[in-house]
Amino acid sequence: MPINIEYRGPADLPEILPVFPLPGALLLPRGQMPLNIFEPRYLAMIDDAFRDGHRLIGMIQPDIAHSPKNSDKPALFRVGCVGRITQLAESGDGRYILELTGVSRFKVVEELEVLTAYRQCKVDFFAFVDDFTPRMGEEEVDREALLTVLADFLKANNLKVDWEGVETAPNEALVNALAMMSPYGVAEKQAMLEAPDLKTRAEILIAVTEMDLAKKRTSGDPPLQ
Repeated sequence: MPINIEYRGPADLPEILPVFPLPGALLLPRGQMPLNIFEPRYLAMIDDAFRDGHRLIGMIQPDIAHSPKNSDKPALFRVGCVGRITQLAESGDGRYILELTGVSRFKVVEELEVLTAYRQCKVDFFAFVDDFTPRMGEEEVDREALLTVLADFLKANNLKVDWEGVETAPNEALVNALAMMSPYGVAEKQAMLEAPDLKTRAEILIAVTEMDLAKKRTSGDPPLQ
């Protein structure tokens, strides 16, 4: 998805971001994430992102394991990814249908006390400066192993994919798209988000998928629906 602004490094991004805590949601640099926004606080967040001119939203997972029970404000993981709103449509029934395009991961420095209904954090992008360079580390990815485990996953779950598109996709786009679409849990998604490089992210995805397939073969679980 083309973006109308070039982010060349951490200095091009604000140090305070509105954040959208969403379990199981994984946004990665240059990846696309569709969102269906209907809660009033997040509708206001989208309006404010446009009003402020930056169109940026920080996607982050809530850390339920380290949150008070039944808390309406769960703890957050320390690493998320900021995305720019690159598509927006109104549904006619009060919702926004939008798409975020990932820019860079960030570390949460602190959560701020704010008057807005949505949460805001002071963040730091400098630990992820490589995120601003497209296709960094692509040559280190074991593409053959990734495609093999993808084929096994599709077969085990009776799924199909556009193989022509898969085979022509650059390694970064392929790894990140498969990681974002993967059906795994919060911990696995967070591990892929925090991977130090593209090679490691691919290795985590392969390992998690192989374990999932092995578990299904052992237990006789039905394929995903």
